[in-house]
Amino acid sequence: MKSYMKLLVVLMPVVVLAGCASPKVAQKPAPVEDRTAPETTPSATPSTPATPGVEVLAAPDKENFAGEELVDPLKDATGLLANKTIYFEYDSSEIQEEGRAIVEAHAANLVKNPKLMVMLEGHADERGSREYNLALGENRAKAVQQLMQLKGVPAQQVDVVSFGEERPADMGHGDDAWAKNRRVELIFK
Repeated sequence: MKSYMKLLVVLMPVVVLAGCASPKVAQKPAPVEDRTAPETTPSATPSTPATPGVEVLAAPDKENFAGEELVDPLKDATGLLANKTIYFEYDSSEIQEEGRAIVEAHAANLVKNPKLMVMLEGHADERGSREYNLALGENRAKAVQQLMQLKGVPAQQVDVVSFGEERPADMGHGDDAWAKNRRVELIFK
């Protein structure tokens, strides 16, 4: 009787597991649609559109182009993207109103240009210990990174580094100099 019970205890989980297994069902391969373009002979100007209802336009001639020159938004001195420095209050990593507008403009540009990368360099003024200023610079850069990510910028487009007080924008030792040193700089690659 004991051997019968032992056999039952051993076989019971096997039977339960076998009953839970899903049966193998032969599946048909998914139909494949041929989307290759039909071969055509190249011509200088297409006489008829390849797709009905779609008009093919030639690129404008550079010499006779009456429109304005295209401007790189990062090099446009009049736009928000021209400003690549976000300033902070003393002992703070909170982005102020003016800085928020700049970060949001750069975030929108990064979303439109997924191959563009940015390095956020956090800085602090000379007051405070070296370790404290490194942490504060990092917190400032991470605040900018977080706002960019909230606006849709993927994490892999943004790198963060802190220099603390090591790379001052202004070598002075007064309020004006310190205000220029409390910053995050956006370095595009």
